[in-house]
Amino acid sequence: MSDNAPKIHVDDEWKAQAEADREKLRAADARSQEISEARPKDAHGMPPADFRSLMGVLASQALMGLGAYADPESGRAMVDLAGARFAIDLLSLVETKTKGNISAEESQELKQTISELRARFVQVATLVARQQAGAMAAPEGSKAAAPSATAAPASPSPSKPSIIIPG
Repeated sequence: MSDNAPKIHVDDEWKAQAEADREKLRAADARSQEISEARPKDAHGMPPADFRSLMGVLASQALMGLGAYADPESGRAMVDLAGARFAIDLLSLVETKTKGNISAEESQELKQTISELRARFVQVATLVARQQAGAMAAPEGSKAAAPSATAAPASPSPSKPSIIIPG
């Protein structure tokens, strides 16, 4: 690892907020799973190809980019702000193009999903920018590590950040 590589520090406040958000996502996933199980499936066990499924796929992509799901190998969250922004922009496009052509319930669900994803995007982008700015000023030997798109050991050590920013 080069001494000139930027360093990332993850503060405890961010960790607590990320864990609370993960709990909310787990609860939402559980509710979604219940709804999904109640919906009819095709011969391959897939839900119907409908508007709600399309929203779910795009929202999941955005959440993945916002670090909601940990890398299975390292256990650290992967943040891809550009990918998250793209998925949120696609949902916004769907909202614009379907205006007046979907039910009021679907429209409200789409609007709420976009709003929540945008708020989460701003929160994560702000934290990443703050961490990067702090990393530039971090002294040698601090509890920070260079961002990396490669997998880390399966059990993350306390001295490594809990997010990875692909670079």
